[in-house]
Amino acid sequence: MATPLSALANLISTNVAALEAAYAEKGAKFPSLDDPFRPTMHFDPGLAPTKALIVAAAAQIIATVRSPIEMLQEYSPGMYFTATLGFIVDTNIPDILNEGGPEGVHVKDISTQNGVDPSYIGAELLTQSRPDPSNMPFTARILRFLATRHIFKEVKPDVFANNRISSLLSKNKSLAEIKAEADEALTSSVHFSEFVQNPTKAAAAFNIGLKTEAKMWDWYEEPGNEWRARRFSAAMKGGADRYPGEIFCLSGVGLKNLKDGDVVVDVGGSVGSCTLHLYKAFPNINYVVQDLEKQISAAAGFWQENAPEAVPNGKVTLQTHNFFTPQPVKGAAVYFLRVVIHDWPDHDVKNILRHLRDAANESSRLVIFDSLAFHVCEDPATETAAPKAPVPYPLLPNLGIGGSGFVTQLDIQAQGLDIDCLDPQMMNLFNGKERTEEEFRTLGLSVGWKLETIVHGPLPTLTFSAV
Repeated sequence: MATPLSALANLISTNVAALEAAYAEKGAKFPSLDDPFRPTMHFDPGLAPTKALIVAAAAQIIATVRSPIEMLQEYSPGMYFTATLGFIVDTNIPDILNEGGPEGVHVKDISTQNGVDPSYIGAELLTQSRPDPSNMPFTARILRFLATRHIFKEVKPDVFANNRISSLLSKNKSLAEIKAEADEALTSSVHFSEFVQNPTKAAAAFNIGLKTEAKMWDWYEEPGNEWRARRFSAAMKGGADRYPGEIFCLSGVGLKNLKDGDVVVDVGGSVGSCTLHLYKAFPNINYVVQDLEKQISAAAGFWQENAPEAVPNGKVTLQTHNFFTPQPVKGAAVYFLRVVIHDWPDHDVKNILRHLRDAANESSRLVIFDSLAFHVCEDPATETAAPKAPVPYPLLPNLGIGGSGFVTQLDIQAQGLDIDCLDPQMMNLFNGKERTEEEFRTLGLSVGWKLETIVHGPLPTLTFSAV
């Protein structure tokens, strides 16, 4: 058997060849890191397993080859990624660099446009033709810190350009998503350890950091936080838009198995953007969109714009409802929650699911669209969600950051977020969590729901029956 290091190198070589061959078949080349991001084949689900294996093997080979000290030194100051990305977006640097194209923009010119001292952006001491080595700490500034980690490109000394990664930081793309990560979360994370060691002290680290007893959503409604609420809503919409509508219509809610007039309830559904996909695919079903008053008020305009006939003809009902109170729609064919459960700790989730079970009848189904966490070792308890493909030696069973990175995703055919990072984020902001199959199964059974199936994909679908 090959050594772990040789096996990892072979995995990278084999799968890079396969990836480039897939692009060549389409008459394309795999995009360069130096070029702006364009979707092209990036989201091709057929390439997801190949890319996941490359990322998993590359990350593991780095962890193997680097010394433990170097690895810890790289990870421990991770807060500077968040802080510097927040600064970059705040000061419009990606947009300024867009104007310079591939030739880039000198930090002096960046400073002229955003008013930030160029030595803090990335320049040498500009008054010196040959900087004094004793002053070299001034050169370790923000753009160079990020360019060293492949975010931005330094094309000439103190001249920077956008690359494939940094181009996504342009304000006309993902400002809201970046800032949603770089503000409240950063302030709260200082108190992460304090909260975990004493979780009775507050509802979450967020409450300690922001000095409030309110949940984050309620805090957004307080005077002075309106811009944060708008930013968060934009980030959530951007996150929701990444999921194709068919995963909700077909493999998800299972509308093709319902009869005319059956009722489907979108619990905590905001304005009903997910239900809109369902309604357009199966207009014979009756739908109820439930959320708090502010979201339901906004929903009226959303449906008037996107399906003006749906509410007047009675096929879609917009209903104000708090899911911590008894469910008013009894005996629905399907109750579903999309990316709701991970926001809440177990005791709150039990309350949410118990109210749905109390309203359900024997044939009702519960469908949860949410992230699915996986152990980093083999898990013999995983029954419903067994991986569709074996994980090659010597990779971690959950593929490390290649499969778990942003969403602990063992199924390498799935495309998701990095749950591994999302889980501490949920803990930090809400005391929520990303859950394993067994945790979902246990939670469901505790209030009368039996986990029947899990369907993998961009957003895993868990279906429960009433027991």
